[in-house]
Amino acid sequence: MKQSKLHWPRPTEKISVAQEAAEQAQPERETKRKSAAKLVEEKKEGDEAEPIEEEHKFNPKTEIQISDAVKIKKTAAIDDVIKTKLEIPGDFGRMAAQTAKQVITQKLRETEREALFHEFKNKEGEILVGTVQRREGRLVLVDLGRLTALLPPEEQIHGETYSPGGHVKVFVLSVTATTKGPEIIVSRSHPEIVKKLFGLEIPEIANGTVEIRGLAREAGSRSKVAVSTDQENIDPIGSCIGQRGARIQTIISELKGEKVDIIKYSDDPIEYITNALSPAKVVSIEIDQDDRIATAKVPDDQLSLAIGKAGQNVRLAAKLTGWKIDIISESGKDTRAHVEPEAVVAVEETIAEATESGDTVESKAAEAESKKPKAKKKSKKAKSDDKPAEDDKPAEDDKPQEKDQN
Repeated sequence: MKQSKLHWPRPTEKISVAQEAAEQAQPERETKRKSAAKLVEEKKEGDEAEPIEEEHKFNPKTEIQISDAVKIKKTAAIDDVIKTKLEIPGDFGRMAAQTAKQVITQKLRETEREALFHEFKNKEGEILVGTVQRREGRLVLVDLGRLTALLPPEEQIHGETYSPGGHVKVFVLSVTATTKGPEIIVSRSHPEIVKKLFGLEIPEIANGTVEIRGLAREAGSRSKVAVSTDQENIDPIGSCIGQRGARIQTIISELKGEKVDIIKYSDDPIEYITNALSPAKVVSIEIDQDDRIATAKVPDDQLSLAIGKAGQNVRLAAKLTGWKIDIISESGKDTRAHVEPEAVVAVEETIAEATESGDTVESKAAEAESKKPKAKKKSKKAKSDDKPAEDDKPAEDDKPQEKDQN
């Protein structure tokens, strides 16, 4: 038998063949490129380019052909959902069944947790009505229906009791997702809860006719709310108080007796500070625009009222207006108060510390006062020469009053 020897093309022959094929394909490639460029230009010229829809791939695990669907349900149409019995293999053992059950249960719980998180996340900054469930130390658990919220000690009102089974309105501070489900932190001491209560109880605030322009609060004790309106025929203060004080009494009852002062807002700082210092009457006010310091002169008999118990009235007025406020008597013999808006923060910290430790606010304030450096004593000669004036005697309102602690 004759054996023929195979002849392989030389490298130069391979190159020439490849070049020839490339030259033949070049015109076709140029034609495709030009047509593609033309298509892009036509789409740009249109008002709105239509989005290119991706080709849908059939998934036999979750989808069914319409021809097969009609056999199961005669009225079946495209995009309908058809339930079919899941076929379980015969060799599906006990362990496999248990694993499948756990996976399904876990997925259902994850879906439920995600749905609850989104539901309550949208309720941040709103007021919800809950039921006191129980206490864990100083932490209060509030049942909101589908979830239990946490009311931490720093968000509680000092002196307020939370009995299991009692209904309480809380302000939703934050909602965070955790592995155990959504964690909801609520508050009773946040200033926004007062604003929300005004919106719930006063229709003029709910519809925007009357607007809350400022709010200062010492939770559980007193709040000052500044209101205004653009309509001349509406009294903003009267709208908030209601007939015979019905509206404001409802808010005070919800805040467990916390005093609420409603004042009229003004763009004029002198008028605004004068209103903020109510119920005290102000004779005159001098302001320093550069340093934002206001010096309010009040009648001698109104001095204690302007300052308030433990300086509360002037402190809230400073926080509400954003001005540093000095209170002096009309006679000019006594300067009884100098309060900055930042001073309110120190007071709130004192209240928070008292809430954490269980002490009274008065005891914490006295402790802070004792740490201040004491003034030098006067000489005996100076004591004998100087006689205390009647105006220098402490007013009855300024004396510390003890509260019964339950």
